[in-house]
Parts: sequence; structure tokens; C-alpha cells
Amino acid sequence: MERIVALAGNPNVGKSTLFNQLTGLRQHTGNWTGKTVSTARGRCGDYTLVDLPGTYSLQPHSAEETVARDFLLHGGAEAVVVVCDAGCLERNLNLALQCRELCKRVLVCVNLLDEAQRRGILVDCGALSRELGVPVIGIVARERGCRDRVLAALDALMAAPEQPPPALPYPPEIRAAMERLLPIAAGERFPAPWLCIQLLAGETLPVSQELQEAAGEERAALGLDRDALEDRITDTLVREGERLCRGAVSGRREGYSAKDARLDRVLTGRWLAFPVLLLLLLAVFYITIRGANVPSEWLGARLSELGELLRRGLEALDAPPWLTGLLLDGAYRSLSLVVSVMLPPMAIFFPLFTLLEDAGYLPRVAYNLDRPFQCCRACGKQSLCMMMGLGCNAVGVTGCRIIDSPRERLLAVLTNGIMPCNGRFPLLIALLTLFFTPAGGSPLGPALGLTLVIAGSVAATFAVTALLSRTLLRGQPSAFVLELPPYRRPQIGKVLLRSVLDRTLFVLGRAAAVAAPAGALLWLLGHVQLGGESLLLRCAGALDPAGRFFGLDGAILLAFLLGLPANETVLPILLMIYGAGGTLGEVGALSEVHALLLQNGWTALTALCAVIFTVLHWPCSTTLLTVKKETGSWKWMALAAAVPTALGLLLCALAGVVGRILTI
Repeated sequence: MERIVALAGNPNVGKSTLFNQLTGLRQHTGNWTGKTVSTARGRCGDYTLVDLPGTYSLQPHSAEETVARDFLLHGGAEAVVVVCDAGCLERNLNLALQCRELCKRVLVCVNLLDEAQRRGILVDCGALSRELGVPVIGIVARERGCRDRVLAALDALMAAPEQPPPALPYPPEIRAAMERLLPIAAGERFPAPWLCIQLLAGETLPVSQELQEAAGEERAALGLDRDALEDRITDTLVREGERLCRGAVSGRREGYSAKDARLDRVLTGRWLAFPVLLLLLLAVFYITIRGANVPSEWLGARLSELGELLRRGLEALDAPPWLTGLLLDGAYRSLSLVVSVMLPPMAIFFPLFTLLEDAGYLPRVAYNLDRPFQCCRACGKQSLCMMMGLGCNAVGVTGCRIIDSPRERLLAVLTNGIMPCNGRFPLLIALLTLFFTPAGGSPLGPALGLTLVIAGSVAATFAVTALLSRTLLRGQPSAFVLELPPYRRPQIGKVLLRSVLDRTLFVLGRAAAVAAPAGALLWLLGHVQLGGESLLLRCAGALDPAGRFFGLDGAILLAFLLGLPANETVLPILLMIYGAGGTLGEVGALSEVHALLLQNGWTALTALCAVIFTVLHWPCSTTLLTVKKETGSWKWMALAAAVPTALGLLLCALAGVVGRILTI
């Protein structure tokens, strides 16, 4: 029989680290029924662990809090493990006290004891357990031995008889109202003390009509509105947390370490925050570009050799030429190009990005970008979704679930496609290298150019967000709580494993799934003749006048249209059209690519407009379908495609006009 245990905790307390330590790779992610915020599940011995979203309270004011509370109410959990940060235990106990009141079995894990000790904070877990009335253990979630300690404590908790939790010291008038409601609430399926306090606070819960009416009368008799009642309840929890910590925590209570304070003066300071961010982006892109070239070429050569083996195998089976072309020159060639072009940079970029996240830097970026987004009448959480879009726009759109306000969530969804995803990097790097870097230059040139492109994308995101929030999606920005975690030394091994499995292979698999059929379609378009000319060239010719107006040409527009399934295929499709060979072009030596582009009339102005349009055009089909799924509307999906495309075409047209005036 499945035994479900929930893991709860504030953000940045190491809850997911403990979850990964307990479950290893035996986990998956899914949505709690009827909700949009994901929870992770995994097996650990006899238990199924559910990693709930990080939340500060079970009073539901956000999607994360609603999911956490509803799972504890209806998810069938036999116990809840509450993970707390030893360095800020007083604040974390707010959630532990609420879980103790709601759940029958609670285990408190005081995590990050090593960091707390370095800051002079000592926690007496035995004293805290006696005062709190539930088992409390101290752990360091990153250490291997913590798994056995948590499992042993969990087994003991499950074997022990259920004990009613100590009553919280609510104000006398609220306590008296609760006591009058308790006899009526005794027959309900939720814990009676917790249920009474929630009904007094105005929560809507599935209870009997008699209890609802009685709670309404008591609430009216108290003469307090919902906000005032919530303030009284929160004040009780805070004071109880302070009392518990006075007997269990010694040394310096809470606060930043001197090292963290010094780093934050630089990384979140008024003058240095954004220059440091740009320098870090430059370093990440430089390492990505420098490190991806050789493995990309090697991988392409090996996949090409495999393709030749497959070709000889089909020839030995007397396969018709059209079938060989469709499968190998179309589907397999497209698939191999996506893998060879996409895998090496992702395998470098995602781990670097995850290292910054694991070290505690990305929350600082969100903090720095909060004020600009507030000026745009948007939520600062949009900065986190925007950064997710650098890896994959579909992931960024899904990440918008963390934004509570529907209006602000739509703003984040509609503008996420403005950030160039990893699939657009190969074309951007190639164009920046060929046309805007001196011959024989180092990878620093393209890395600097790519950093400027990303900075421009962020500026465009601010501009479009401000425009939409003052026109189509008018409204006031909402506030949100963002806790800055302490700086930590990243766990390089786990970061590499997590970024490769959860991000690199996931994104690569999704791109590969659409690349093969798209390659087969392209092969057909390149080989079906109409009036002595392939459909591919005819379509390019039809689009040429529009392309010229925007500083491009018909082949470039067609390559972007046919690259809708996967942005990684845009450059090979373009080379295929220019080469008129009916087969996806090899992305080989950059000098050969440069020569082919120059033969087809490319100039520095064409390259500039192509860079702009690479960044600002419709997202890939996977992202658009994700937008449809998240918003439930074809209208918003169409707008998500139209917003970046309209901005890109406008900037291309302006660049074309200015370029022709200056005769670039």
C-alpha cells in the first residue's frame, strides 16, 4: 500500500535538495489535480515523497500556498516533513506550527546546520522537539548520511501513536470563539482546531451548513474583518516561533553573515549590479562558444558517418531512392543537425546557468530586475521566467505559473518569446562571428555581441511589457516576497547531473521529436517540381519582395517559417534554399557558409536585420502550443507569436531605411 509523505518548507531552505537526496533518480514531476503549479514525486523505500512548492504559509494567498494546503488536505499524505533553515529558524517555524495544527504526523528537519554553525548559530533540536511537541532532527541535506537519519525518524514517526498537537496561544476572544465551535466541528473530516480557526478567518471549506452558520455568527461577534483576523493569527504564530527559538537557539540569532553582506553590496548594489550581470553573461557565453565548437564538429562528423552506414544498409535492402532520400537526406539529416548543433552548447550553457542558480546568484538577479518590472506595472517574478526563456521559451512560459495575478502572468507569457532561446544561439553566433568579428578573431567577439543582444532583448521585454500593461492588460503591479538565500558553494556533480537530465536532454528530446518530420517535409518541398522549379524555390521567390522591404530576402523569411518546429533548423534550411540541392545543408566550416551567403547578396545590413529577426520573431511550435495550454486560448497564443514578430519586423524595417541612407 502506497504511503504518501509530503515535504513542505519555505523557499531556499534546501527542501528540494533533501528530496533529491532521498529519492535519487526515482522521481517525476506532475501537476496536482486541477492546479497549475507542479509538484515532484519520488520513491524512497516504502514511501512516496511529494515535494510541495516552497511556501511561507498555509494561508492561501498564492498558487504555491493553495497547492501546498490543498495537498495536505486532500492528497492522502500520512505525514509531512517540514524542512527549516537553521539560520532563520524563527521565521521558518511559522509554517511548521501551521502544519502541526493541520496534520496528524509532523517531522521537522532543521537543515543547513553547518552554515548556521559557521555564523555562530546553534540549535538544540531536543529542546525544540519538547517545546514543539513533534520530532525534530538536525540535518545537512547535502551530506549522504542524512538520508538514513530522515528515514529512521520517519519510520519512528509512522510507528508512534498519533498525538494531538499542543494548542496555539491565540488571543482570548479568538480562543473563546474556537472553543464554542469545537463541539460542532468534531464530526468534520478536518482537524477541529485548525478548521475552526480557518472558518473564523473567513476561509471557504467543505463543511456542514451548521458549522458554516455558527462560524459566521462567531466571526460577526468578534467584530473583526478578514485582514484583522489574519493579522491576529499571524501575530500568534510569530510570537510562538519567537518563544520556541528563545529556548532552542543560542548564539547569534538571525541575519546575514559579513561575507554575504559584502557580496550583496556588489551584486545587488545600485551601481555595480548590472555591470556585474553583463560581465557574468559575457563569461557564460564565452565559455559556451569556446567550448562548443570542437564537440559540435566531432558530433556532426560521427552522425554523418552513421548516416552513411544507414544509407549503405538501405541500398543493400534495395530501398527505392525516394525512400532513402526522405528518410536520410530529410528526416535523419534534420535530426543529426539539431543534435550536433544543439547538444554541445546546451551541455555547457545549462550547467553554467544552474551553477549560478545553485550558488544563490539568480535570486539576486530577480531582486535587481524587480524595480524595472514594477515601473512597467508588472510583477518582479517575471524576471525569473524571462531568465528561464534563455534556455527554452516553452520552459519559461510554463514557469510563469509562479505569478499569482492572471494579468501579470499573461504579461510574462506574451513577452517570454522576446528572449532568444538556446535554439537561436547557433544562428546568432554564426552571424555575429561572420559579419561582426574581425577575421581570425577570438570567441570573445561573438560572446560580447551575444551579450549585447541579450541586453537588447531584456530592454525590449521591458518596453513591450510597459506597452501591454498600459493598453491591452491595464492594471497595477502586485507585490511579492523574495527571500535572498545565503551564498553557497555549488555541488558541481549534482548540478551537472541535474542540468543534463532535467534540462539539456529534456529540451533536446523535444526539439528532436519535431526535427525529423520537419526534415522529411523539407525534402519533399525541395524535390517536388512545379514548372521546372522546386516548391521551395518558388515559395522563396514569392516571399522575396516582402523580405527585401525588411532588409532580408525571401529565402530568409521562408527559412524562419519552415523552422517553426525547431529554431535550430533555420540555418540549415537557409543553406538548403541557397544551395538549391533539395537537401538540408551541412553547417560545416564557417568560411564556406560565409562564401555562400555573400554569393546570395548578403551584406552587413542583411546580417544585422537577420540578427534582429532571429531574436524577434514567432516562438517555435512547442512554445506556442505551451502558451495555448497555459492560457487556454488561441487568441493569446496568436498574440504571443504576433508581439515579438511585429517588433522584429518594425526594427528590421527601420534598420533597412537607416542602412540604405548610410549606404551600409
